[in-house]
Amino acid sequence: MKYRPEIDGLRALAVVPVILFHAGYDLLSGGFVGVDVFFVISGYLITTILIEDVECKNFSIIKFYERRARRILPALYIVTIISTIAAYIVLYPEYLVSFAKSLISTPLFLANFYFWSERGYFGSISELKPLIHFWSLAIEEQFYIVFPFFILLFYRFKKLFYSLLITGLFISICASFYLTQLHFDTAFYFPFTRAWELLSGSVAAIILNKHSINFKSAHADIISALGLVLIVFSYLSFDKTTPFPGVYAIIPVIGTFLFIMSASEAYYIKKIFSFKPIVLLGLLSFSLYLWHQPIFAFARHLNLFNGNFIELCLLILLFAYITYCYVEKPFRNKSFLSL
Repeated sequence: MKYRPEIDGLRALAVVPVILFHAGYDLLSGGFVGVDVFFVISGYLITTILIEDVECKNFSIIKFYERRARRILPALYIVTIISTIAAYIVLYPEYLVSFAKSLISTPLFLANFYFWSERGYFGSISELKPLIHFWSLAIEEQFYIVFPFFILLFYRFKKLFYSLLITGLFISICASFYLTQLHFDTAFYFPFTRAWELLSGSVAAIILNKHSINFKSAHADIISALGLVLIVFSYLSFDKTTPFPGVYAIIPVIGTFLFIMSASEAYYIKKIFSFKPIVLLGLLSFSLYLWHQPIFAFARHLNLFNGNFIELCLLILLFAYITYCYVEKPFRNKSFLSL
């Protein structure tokens, strides 16, 4: 697929608020919404890759899962191994038991269900859980397990495929709205209440694949800027009391959808989000996301968090850069450790 540097720039805009939210910065009280931005981006990228492979008659489930494994597992395992060593040294027994259970759920991509069983994402107890952020990776992987088969089975029947896609998106939205009011934790952690966010990215991918919309540069700048306003509004106005995902998740999801749809045709927005330092931050976003919570959590257990935020962020950035250069990039290269 054609590389879009502004999408990596958007990744930077997603990961930084998440990190600041987990650091406890009140200014970005809705920074957790960055995960929802990631969901839409992931849906867009994966669907684009799958559709292009199918249309080129180059689709292979095995190759798809190999790409996903190379993309996710090496960095994930490095972080969990180092976190396990740190947990053994740092954590008290009651915390160590909880960590061990979350560790078991991680390679099985069931972390969302484990943390759902523990109840709660917000609050001081969650801040002490080094792997709590892996719930979002589990949801993405659960989507990756199901969605390729859906495309493989139905994409050739276009009308049926589009109907099922839109129906699934609508049902997921309704489930999200209803369950958020009924039982917050279930709505927050379960894949069927989050699927519509990934499917929104899928819809963007399908529309762009068909070249159904062409924006003039000025119009594209306005639309992508509106999308950014919706995303930033969510970061600044949402907080721990916001019933989320529910109806509120529509705001950042639509914002991300508008950005994806229009930013490639924009001039000013694309130029800003293609700025090399921002793109680099986006390229590091996966490793930044993996590392930030364990480092913050262990620092809190050691009473080293307060007053050391800048030092901890530099440590996160250093670990992320090393992981990206020496783990992520090599394993993505098929000539390195052929499977």
